[in-house]
Amino acid sequence: MSEKHIDDITGVETTGHVWDGIRELNNPLPRWWLWTFYLTVIWSIGYTIAYPAWPLISSATTGVLGYSSRAELSKELSAVEAGRADMVAAVAEMSPAEILADEELRRFAAAAGEAAYKVNCSQCHGSGAQGAAGYPNLNDDDWLWGGDIDAIYQTIAHGVRFDGDDDTRFSEMPAFGDILSGEDVNRVAAYVYSLTGDPSDAAEAEAGSAIYADNCAACHGDGGEGMTEFGAPNLADAIWFYGSDEKAIAAQIKNPAHGVMPAWQGRLGDVTVKQLAVYVHSLGGGE
Repeated sequence: MSEKHIDDITGVETTGHVWDGIRELNNPLPRWWLWTFYLTVIWSIGYTIAYPAWPLISSATTGVLGYSSRAELSKELSAVEAGRADMVAAVAEMSPAEILADEELRRFAAAAGEAAYKVNCSQCHGSGAQGAAGYPNLNDDDWLWGGDIDAIYQTIAHGVRFDGDDDTRFSEMPAFGDILSGEDVNRVAAYVYSLTGDPSDAAEAEAGSAIYADNCAACHGDGGEGMTEFGAPNLADAIWFYGSDEKAIAAQIKNPAHGVMPAWQGRLGDVTVKQLAVYVHSLGGGE
């Protein structure tokens, strides 16, 4: 029997394995660690017998306890639905204005509306409802179609320029590039810009005021304040859809972009639309 080799530095017996002059120390795991490991193996075997574990072709083993996380979730969701049934029924029966007048119901509707907003509306209007180019900011008090609760409800329910809804909001600005000369378009752009800033050419802006009065004031108002009945934006504030410089304004006058918003009532149902209206109204800009 060969003599056991002891490492000179550590004083620990080696296993006898040698590789490139390096010897492996014989440091076995502590017994408590090994027994803990054995127990976890036994536990895992018992777990796979008791609970769903092993995948099959179209399902999985059910386990002797018959537990199902999906069944538990379904049970919890059913309990939640039952608990809020009275509130949902009240939302269904009441008008948006009546919901706002009931503080408890308003809080419930706003919370539900926030969840619906994140799923259905944030892709265009932003996670914080801050909007983007061509998509309105829902936090401010500048509304194309009115910001009271009924107007917001109407817009969400029936959409804007949505072909699938006969009650959709509809307005369409003419392409003034087909009506006015290029010089007149630039003059009107300079005048519109002058409502909120200093135009590059004051004389051109002055000339554009008369053109504006003849062609634009009927929808946007004499002072550019906009008209919600036409969905015409306010031109006298600092809020812009498609850019705020004279070049961007001229481009919109010449060949305007027209956004489309889906009608959500058919997709989400009247209750969710009311909840969305209450939530949007609660963001701070609601009239």
